[in-house]
Amino acid sequence: MTQIIAHRGASKFAPENTLAAFKLAEKMGADGIELDIHLTKDQIPVIIHDEDIKRTTNGRGFVQKYTYKELQQFDAGSWFSERFSDERILSLEEFFAWILPKDLFVNIEMKTKVIKYPNIEKIVFQLIREYGLENRVIISSFNPHTLYRMRELHPNIELALLSKIAFRNIQQYLSDTGANVMHIKSRLLSSRMVQAMNQHDIPFRVYTVNRRSTFKQSVDKNASGIITDRPDLFSMSLTDHQKAKKLDKS
Repeated sequence: MTQIIAHRGASKFAPENTLAAFKLAEKMGADGIELDIHLTKDQIPVIIHDEDIKRTTNGRGFVQKYTYKELQQFDAGSWFSERFSDERILSLEEFFAWILPKDLFVNIEMKTKVIKYPNIEKIVFQLIREYGLENRVIISSFNPHTLYRMRELHPNIELALLSKIAFRNIQQYLSDTGANVMHIKSRLLSSRMVQAMNQHDIPFRVYTVNRRSTFKQSVDKNASGIITDRPDLFSMSLTDHQKAKKLDKS
């Protein structure tokens, strides 16, 4: 069954990476939630996409220049709509406390491509272990060094290499990074890399899928999951499409 993963929550309908977006994603039937992590000045993992807070809050400056407490002064919702003015930047620990009793998994994208946060892998993993979420977490990153360090911390945690480009020797690249899954840009669905991944039974997920045609192509190409801003579009139609696909093969 292809997983439906809400990209920064239900980010088409609520401010991205906020509790409002995560709650809405759950209501819309998402299987999992994708979110982004940076580190504060006092080494707290917080959920925000950009290195700078300007785009998604009423503040400005790099996340790493603020303590977690200082970040709480900023409004993380009004940029999207005034009705979300109470939203604040969440810590990863707050999110874990929310998701723990729910039937959801989480895809944590480690944002270490631009700023190399020292010890971010250990800090995040300690939280994962503290909440007992090792089997409900996917760690993804564009930074292969981050994945390698996470693999050193845990032999079985799921690691996904993010890519906007196709690789020729995908098996070797995954082996070198410690990753066991690929997360690929939707434009790569027609690439030879997808054929190679299917041939070698390498699981992959596709981002960011917001059109039904791309969703259908992803399922037909055997993607194990799609990452979407609109979980409402696909969570209900997925079962019917996969049933039809099975009938076509019979």
